Amino acid sequence: MIYRGILSIIVILLCSFAADLFKDQQLRYSRVRQAYKDKGDNMLLLLKKKEIKKDQLQLYIRAFKKEKEIELWGRNNIDKKFQLIKTYDVCRTCGTLGPKREQGDLQIPEGFYHINRFNPYSNYYLSLGINYPNKSDRILGVKGNLGGDIFIHGACVTIGCLPITDNQIKELYIFCIEAKNSGQKTIPVSIFPSRLTEKELARLKSRYANNIDKIGLWTDLKKGYDLFNTSRQLPSIGFLSSGRHIVKN
Repeated sequence: MIYRGILSIIVILLCSFAADLFKDQQLRYSRVRQAYKDKGDNMLLLLKKKEIKKDQLQLYIRAFKKEKEIELWGRNNIDKKFQLIKTYDVCRTCGTLGPKREQGDLQIPEGFYHINRFNPYSNYYLSLGINYPNKSDRILGVKGNLGGDIFIHGACVTIGCLPITDNQIKELYIFCIEAKNSGQKTIPVSIFPSRLTEKELARLKSRYANNIDKIGLWTDLKKGYDLFNTSRQLPSIGFLSSGRHIVKN
């Protein structure tokens, strides 16, 4: 029992060291240092208003293509419910409503994802990578030609990404650094075609009645959308062999 306790402490210390090392590595880059200089105080103020501690920060990101908005949600790691911290405007868009299914289709993906890369020297100022293609995309997309390199980034240009202004990405980027630094291994990102109210989903189903792919995805996304709106807690997401999702509390 004592050995297990010591082992648990060692694991916690190692994880803390790895997180601090990540932040230190990011701060080697001038754009990250500038982002903290320009947006660090405002980030702390936003957290204070929500009574969220920086060293306990966990994040969730939701994006809505039709409304051209990215929502940043946060909580303390001991809390159950997320709070809306801020909404950022997507300043440029491309493609149509619906998922990305192949390279070069100019589509912004839709689905359940997470941040998998931090790029402090991006061609688009600062970039947060999204793990497209996910398992569903690999099943339903064009095999061998799925594309990739989907980011939330600055510079306000896009051929399938979610761009916000350089000023906004500075803040969002350092929020994500702090969440990772506080121990959050995965920052979930849900990308929706629009705000999936009952009325909106009915409109989409009517307009795209013959598109089984889109309607199936949107039905799954609707479940995740509703569960989070009701509980302010993240749903559990699984993937079926068909490319559809298992979405539950």
